[in-house]
Amino acid sequence: MSYTEQHLRETETILRLLDVAAIERLAELLRQIKAAAGRIFFIGVGGSAANCSHAVNDFRKLAGIESYAPTDNVSELTARINDEGWESSLVEWLKVSRLAPRDAVFVLSVGGGNTESKVSVNLVAAVSYAKAAGAKVLGIVGRDGGHTARVADAAVIVPTVNPATITPHAESFQAVIWHLLVFHPLLKATVPS
Repeated sequence: MSYTEQHLRETETILRLLDVAAIERLAELLRQIKAAAGRIFFIGVGGSAANCSHAVNDFRKLAGIESYAPTDNVSELTARINDEGWESSLVEWLKVSRLAPRDAVFVLSVGGGNTESKVSVNLVAAVSYAKAAGAKVLGIVGRDGGHTARVADAAVIVPTVNPATITPHAESFQAVIWHLLVFHPLLKATVPS
């Protein structure tokens, strides 16, 4: 079997294994946030940060929900990293954004953050801050979902079918799921005819 066949078969398996109820839970919580005029703050690192930027566009334009990603402002983010440190960079950004109980922090991540392994500790800190602020925590994560999956109000864990391809599958399915959500009947904005 070629690598292409293997990768596509893995993708097909993941698609069948996705937790549909978890996706519906995300949709319902996002509906509540939209109804309350809440905002979504998408956070992620690496390829997931790029996905956050795309998700912001789609949730704003297609679902009509005010959304932001701190990684879209590279000047502020790098100044915070330089002056305050990596671990607190997202928390400080959320503080200035006045994160409130009507809002959500939406994590896109392969691992979901893990302080013990010192991986994506800025995500762990941001999620902990969001919980303390009373905001919802949502996520689309891979592996076991890490800290995000443990404390989220709703999270979809992209199933691992091959340890060697966790990252490409997790980041690909982030896009599949958020595109599903922005077109979900609970969220899709009414387009004037």
